[in-house]
Parts: sequence; C-alpha cells; structure tokens
Amino acid sequence: MAGRQSTTKKVSKQQANASSSPKKANVSNNTNSSAKRKAAPLSDSTPKRAKGGKAASKPTGKAGAKAGKASANADSSESEDDESWAYGAVSQSDSEGEDMEDDFVSAEEGSDIEVGQLDDDFLGDEFAESDEEAKGEGADMFASGGESEDEEEEEEEDIFASNSEDSDDDDMEAKSRKLDEAAKAQAEAAEAELQTNMALEDDKFVLPGDDHESLQSTDLQVVLARIQEIVRVLNNFRDLREGNRSRSDYISQLLKDLCLYYGYNEYLMEKLFYIFPVSEAIEFFEANEVPRPVTIRTNTLKTRRRELAQALINRGVNLDPIGKWSKVGLQVFDSPVPIGATPEYLAGHYMLQAASSFLPVMALAPQEHERVLDMASAPGGKSTYIAALLKNTGMVFANDANKDRTKALVANIHRLGVKNAVVCNYDGREFPGVIGGFDRVLLDAPCSGTGVISKDASVKTNKSEQDFQMLSQLQKQLVLSAIDSVDAGSATGGYIVYSTCSVVVEENEDVVNYALRKRPNVKLVSTGLDFGKEGFTRYREKTFHPTLSLTRRYYPHMHNMDGFYVAKFKKLSNKIPAKKETEADADDVEEFTPISEDSDKSSDKAKAKAPKVTFNADEDEGLIRASRAKLLQTQKGIKLRPKKSSESKP
Repeated sequence: MAGRQSTTKKVSKQQANASSSPKKANVSNNTNSSAKRKAAPLSDSTPKRAKGGKAASKPTGKAGAKAGKASANADSSESEDDESWAYGAVSQSDSEGEDMEDDFVSAEEGSDIEVGQLDDDFLGDEFAESDEEAKGEGADMFASGGESEDEEEEEEEDIFASNSEDSDDDDMEAKSRKLDEAAKAQAEAAEAELQTNMALEDDKFVLPGDDHESLQSTDLQVVLARIQEIVRVLNNFRDLREGNRSRSDYISQLLKDLCLYYGYNEYLMEKLFYIFPVSEAIEFFEANEVPRPVTIRTNTLKTRRRELAQALINRGVNLDPIGKWSKVGLQVFDSPVPIGATPEYLAGHYMLQAASSFLPVMALAPQEHERVLDMASAPGGKSTYIAALLKNTGMVFANDANKDRTKALVANIHRLGVKNAVVCNYDGREFPGVIGGFDRVLLDAPCSGTGVISKDASVKTNKSEQDFQMLSQLQKQLVLSAIDSVDAGSATGGYIVYSTCSVVVEENEDVVNYALRKRPNVKLVSTGLDFGKEGFTRYREKTFHPTLSLTRRYYPHMHNMDGFYVAKFKKLSNKIPAKKETEADADDVEEFTPISEDSDKSSDKAKAKAPKVTFNADEDEGLIRASRAKLLQTQKGIKLRPKKSSESKP
C-alpha cells in the first residue's frame, strides 16, 4: 500500500482482496487487525492457537527467523500465557505499533502468518462482513485508482516476491538471461544485415533495354543511379557483367547517361571519356562542375610575396601560399573587397592569373639578358612573368594575333612596371620571317579549352570534330614556327615550350609527336616540374615517341587547377636534316619515324620538296590560307591581310 488509510477502510479492502485472490499475502491484514485490537477489548470469539500454541505453519526466510525469535521470547517468559504471546505486538506503545506497521507496509520483510491460515473469526464479530459489504465505498475507491484489483494484486505479489533472497537470485538470473538473449538477437540481426548488404553489392546490374521505361527517363536522380551501377559493373566486369552483354554495351549506355547528366555533346564526351579510367573519368566530369580557386601571382619587379600577403591580410583578405612548387603564387579564399580593385592591384604588385598559367613559364625558365618570344601572349600574364624572371633585362617580344587583345596586354605591361617588353601583332606562323634567333620561345597555343570547362561551360556543346581538326592543324604549324624561331647556338637557351589548356590527345601528344617527326633537330627534355602526370606514349590505336613521357599533364580532379599540358623541346641544330620520301605522306603517319643515316643521299626531287625554314609551301598555300581565314575570322574576329603581289609571282 502506498499510504495509510483509515482502519475500517483497510479492513474492508483486505477482506475484498482475500475473497478475490486467496494467494495474496496478508501482511496488511495483520497490521490492521493489530490496530483494531488496540482499540477494542478481547472477547470470547478471539481464536486461540491451534496445536499447542502454533498460530500458523512454519514460515521461511526472514519472516521465519522473526517468528522463531518471537516464539523463543514467549517460552522464556512464564508470566505470559498463550493469548498474551499471540497479542504481544498489541501491547506495545503506539509509536512501536506504527513502526511495525511501516515495516510491514514497506514490504521489506515477509509476513509472519501465511495466507489462508486465518478466518473471519480471527478479526472478531464486529469486523465480520459479507462480500457485498467488502465491495463498499472503500473498495470502489481503491478500484478507481488503477485498472483493476487483479493488476494491483499481481504488482504487490511481484514486490513481495522480490524481497526474498531466492527470488532475488532468480530475478538476477532471469534478467541476465534476457540480456544475453537480447545481445544474441542483436548480433544475429547485424549479421543478417551485413549479409544482405553483401548480397546487394554482389547483385548483378541488369542493363535496361532500348524500350525500357527508366532508360527514357530524364530524371537526373534515375540517371545518376544508373551511372553509378554501370561504373560498379565496369570496375568488376568479370564478376558483375550480365551474361549476354559486352563491355561496349555498358560503355555505350554510360556515355549516353553522362551526356544527359553533365550536358556534353556525344563527340566531346567520347573524346574525354577515353582519356581516363572509368572511375577517374567521372571524377574529371565532376571537377569540371566546380570552379577552380582564385590565384594571384606576385610581381617580383615591385614587391615580395611576404610583403604582398601581409598587405592583403591587413585589408581582410584570406589567403595562403599556392603550394611548395611556386614561390610567387597566392591562393585567395575570400576577400571583403574585389581582389582586382585593391590599391596593391592598381599599383601593379600582383597579377590575377590561373595557377596552371605559371607552369609553362616555370618550364621555360628564362635567364637574365636573354631574348624571349611569347607567340600568343595576351592578356600578358605569362609575358610579364617572363619579364619578372628576367628582372627587366634582355628583351621580351609579346606577340598576339588579335589586335584587340593587345590592348589588355599593353595595359598590364605598364601596370606591372615591365620595361623590357616589345608588343607586336603578327600571326605566329609568320615567325621567323618577322624576326628569329631567340634564345627561348614560349607557345601557349590556341586550343579547344577542354581543360577550362569550369570557366567556360559552352565548351561542352560547341566543339565538333571539325574544330579539333582545324585547331590541331594550326597548333602543328605554330609549333614548327616556334622551333624554327629559336637559335640552337644560344649559349644559355635553345629551348621551346609548348603548352595548351586542353586535355585531349589530338592537341597535345599528337602535336608534339608531329613536331618531332617534322623537326628531327629537336628533342624532348624534362620540363623541370616536379609534379604532374606523364604524357601518353600510347593512346588507343596511336603510338607516340617514347620520350613523350617527359611531358606533363595536369587535371582539375588531381591537381585542383585547370587542365593543362606542358612539353619542353631542346633544339640541337639550326639545320633541318633531310628525310627520304616515302610512299605515305609523313603527316598521315602517327608513329615516330627515326632519321636514317643515308638521309643526305636522297634524290634531288626529294630535296626540292623538302620543307623550308618558312613552312608555307606552294602546294599547301590554298589549304593553309583557307584554314587561317576560317579560324581567324569566325573565332578570333581577325581579317586576313591581302596577299602581297610578290608572293603571287612565280
């Protein structure tokens, strides 16, 4: 019981409970009856001990121990009769009775009298009630406090049962068994989940047919899920392939999904996809969706990087060095003011320049007092970097074919304090007819821009096969012109650096390999860059010169910079060795053709048709001029100069 009730209500409740549940412990009955006996005199109806003074069957546990102790005390006192022993608890003081009642109510000890040993006569005639009386006001009150009397009885039985030592041990064992069973069930569930996940991973992806509903879906989530499944199959094709499907079937479907998901045309997607392994190709396309970090180059003609960084930090600019590979680069994370409008920028202390644009100048490594040509220099980031490395000594020829772009070039040269630059506006293919004999030449050739898709998303759709053919032809002509413009006898130079902001092979390894075939007097050397991926020596059906492994490739997903390609030549001689004429045109042969020892014994006809220093041969004049007109007018906005009359004369 939670609290004390009046004596009469307690008696009624106990009688009602006794009638409904004979197994219930009657501790409260003993307490209530003791309290009643204190208020009323003994009567003849008071029952006596049965069988020689034993009031109940022998109790067990703590209750039995107390009963035995009380029995021993009663035998030792000769002045007390059987009835005084039976009601010894009643003769105590009120406070002692209340303490005993609290002990019984708190259920810390068991009852001294077992259930079923006392009848109604034990309580006296005045306390005898019928079943209907037991269900009176007090019973209703207790019944309303819970769901049912049976539930209260069960709770009390559990409470009293837990007080015995045996029941405590049983409860602990039961709880321990339950915990063990729960842990075992949890482990089995985890193992089942693991097996399910492994089964799902090993499950073969079924490629949908052409008429499949999900194949026609334009939902990007569905497309992305199919891309991931196909990539998983291709990475473990032997085990996960569908029985009647070839690898080309999966790749064909993957290319279509990639075009839909990333927005490329089919031609460019296929050209870029085969450059990388399958998983790396997905990383490349993802990297093209994220802009590259903003970087600036310190102008060492006016300041040092430490001083520039401190000045920008004082203005609230958050920046860090670009990396160990550069001593002048800074990466800008955020700025409270436009980074291209600070007083330091206007004073020419730095240049906004992509990190990848540092690489060709670093590979060129110009030395002081050298004459250097930058064949495609606008807007001036690389030309001014060359001037800074020269420390305003020597001479820099900053050329660009687009006259409008030279305006920005001139402005940056003045702002950065460059004093050794000459700005010119020529088609790069006209060198060395304009001027030659340079110590070093840098050719950052016009390209398709497949390495800077994050800056110009239009590249995804506006490039076709004709564009790549035309650009590749232009690049081959420019690189030959750059090689011919260098003086092999330079004491410190004789180097040519070819670079593009493209990642396709047709604009990089293919052009370099062509230059090696057409100009046997040059060879590839190390770029001096200690990072980057090696260039291809084999690509699909093409085989290139083995020294192309000295060239370097840079990718957005690997180096966190624009896609770039860098190759460095060393010119060995100003004389171009003659080659034997073969049945197939050398331009159509992609593999490297070594120079034979008897190349000087070629026929007069072969010598007459041998390429000159100026490569514009008469038989190719029409084709070259047509390609120039298409390129310069449609893409660069440059009008060709009229052909001189002297050139038309035989």
